[in-house]
Amino acid sequence: MNNMQYSFRKATEKDLNQVWDILQDAIKRRREEGSNQWQDGYPNAEVIQKDVEKDGGYVLTDGETIAGYCAIFINDEPEYANIKGEWLTDGDFVLYHRVAISEKYLGQGLAQRMLRHVEDFARTSNIWSVKADTNFDNIGMLRIFEKMGYTYCGEVTFRGSARKAFEKVLDE
Repeated sequence: MNNMQYSFRKATEKDLNQVWDILQDAIKRRREEGSNQWQDGYPNAEVIQKDVEKDGGYVLTDGETIAGYCAIFINDEPEYANIKGEWLTDGDFVLYHRVAISEKYLGQGLAQRMLRHVEDFARTSNIWSVKADTNFDNIGMLRIFEKMGYTYCGEVTFRGSARKAFEKVLDE
């Protein structure tokens, strides 16, 4: 790890261009890795704009520079009710989507750092379950789920594609 001073905060309108640049690079990276994830026009700038409007967009910053982005919501994923499998818990949950790290910050463990912030967000909200999903061929994210103690719970479907769904139950 380097000695950068990172902070985690809600994204604002003025962050949108930097965030979209990071996501466009991530979309390209997925394609170059041979992944089908994010190759269907999603996410797009409009999705990111809506995240921010709904107070769900968050950025990991290094000073004034945005190093990473994700969207965080509480109980706001209708598709999760249709899981082919079974969640570990039935109560409230925090979920995150659209995890992306800037090209300049790859390989520094920042996705995990950002997801620890998501877990802190959940605890602060008195919620002890964090749920997420990823494409079956997103090897990087699957590794992160494994490293961070997530449990594979089944499959959910988005835009016609099955995705692996994971949950982590937090300690109180």
